Amino acid sequence: MPVMNGLLFIDDEEGVRRSVSRALRKEPYETYTAHDGKTAIAFLKRHLAKIATVISDFRMPYMDGLETLCAIGRINPEVTRIILTGYATMEAAIDATNEGIDGFLTKPFDNVELRAKIREISVRKRLRQFISEQVYREIDSSCGVLAPKYHEVTILFSDIRGFTAMSQQMPPESLVAFLNDHYFSPMGEIAHSFDGTVDKHIGDSIMVVFGSPAPREDDALRAVRAGVVMQQKAIEINEILRRRNGMRLRIGIGISTGDVFSGVLGSLRKKEFTSIGMPVNIAARLQGLAGPGEIIISRSTFERTHQDVSATPIPPVSVKGMETPISTYRIDPVAQPI
Repeated sequence: MPVMNGLLFIDDEEGVRRSVSRALRKEPYETYTAHDGKTAIAFLKRHLAKIATVISDFRMPYMDGLETLCAIGRINPEVTRIILTGYATMEAAIDATNEGIDGFLTKPFDNVELRAKIREISVRKRLRQFISEQVYREIDSSCGVLAPKYHEVTILFSDIRGFTAMSQQMPPESLVAFLNDHYFSPMGEIAHSFDGTVDKHIGDSIMVVFGSPAPREDDALRAVRAGVVMQQKAIEINEILRRRNGMRLRIGIGISTGDVFSGVLGSLRKKEFTSIGMPVNIAARLQGLAGPGEIIISRSTFERTHQDVSATPIPPVSVKGMETPISTYRIDPVAQPI
């Protein structure tokens, strides 16, 4: 399968196309060019899996850059779209922003600046896929927010009950559609709406962090509220699936609060910004104990939310790495702290 890391540059001037190709020659992606919007769109349709970024000149005959990038966005919304023009006006910038264009560059351009700006815009678009707009704005306006640190967060783990048995009876394409359309996407949107950061997907589990990279005073409460809404959404999706094809979506959720290390971890070839520490282990353990429709929280989370959330104590549980069992609580089904 082709790697989606190509860049498509669109400009009706051949000299500009050559100049940009030379400027990007040492970048870690393959550069393609097109002389107009129609040609670029046809090329993209033939090479959907290759192109990650499209840069288009604003003023071109027949189809201007904004029209071209809007059409490309409808074909593949994952593509990073950038306007490049020598006629930068406030009106053009506003139109580009309203249409969801990811970046706005002006000619003449400096090669070093051009390369840096392309990387910056691409990273920003990818980052926005994992965090809410509010959290992104806080990161964008803060210096060093992604620097390694030890701090308090609240971790939420969600997992599908009975998934292993169900997956063995499903063809791969149905399994992928089920996970993406009926689980990862709706649950991820809920997490984002409560300013949680989707840290990773592990099999059929989702790990969400509240408080990293941008901390809030009510991280624990927003995590619990997100968990309640996720369970409500799972009930709704489960009923739709039951009527449609007999599939089921029943999830268990575990939540824990405490100090973790957050930073960029990984190898030379693969890195990610993530959080590690005992609260992660505890949340995963509690998620494993939660039955379908249940949310189990640690004592640390309960202490920060008990005035706003109704929960019932349940027997303490042992967690690997801890000498004594930890106190736990089950969120009452009638609690609707939205």
